[in-house]
Amino acid sequence: MKKITLALAFLALFSGINAQDKFFTKSGKIKFDATEKNSPENIEAVNKTVTCVLDTKTGNFQFAVLMKGFEFERALMQEHFHENYMESDKYPKSEFRGIVANNNPDNYTKNGSYDVVVKGKLTVHGETKDIETKGKMIVQNGNIEATANFPVVLADYKIIIPQLVADKLAKTASVLVDCMLTPLK
Repeated sequence: MKKITLALAFLALFSGINAQDKFFTKSGKIKFDATEKNSPENIEAVNKTVTCVLDTKTGNFQFAVLMKGFEFERALMQEHFHENYMESDKYPKSEFRGIVANNNPDNYTKNGSYDVVVKGKLTVHGETKDIETKGKMIVQNGNIEATANFPVVLADYKIIIPQLVADKLAKTASVLVDCMLTPLK
């Protein structure tokens, strides 16, 4: 009986240690901006329901977003985004699966700001491409704010822009990810 109790206690302790290596949120934010430089209109949207997980031990990093969660200031712009460009019914989710290339598990144990390089596969509009970008991990009181700006070349993801609006829409969108991660319990 003591061996079983000891084994269960060790398992509980080991599980607790593993959980402390994982940080999570379901309320991260992604800002999408595809405004052409001289356009009179801002083509930008925000999604505040991003799911994100970081394993500080391995550097594995993943986020996923439901496309219908992107909100624009103008309803017509939002409708065009979902129906014509992103085809959100056909491709309901976008995601990134990758790794913090210069991961240092010790950085997550003390307050500070750390520059990181994130590498992985970004899936948008049913297309998956390798991507690498710079980001920042800000550790504050046991939580981690993960930020990165992903440049997304729309043509690479087979997002077709009609000639009629081509002068308003940038060929490369800026996708800014900002997630406040807390320890997974």
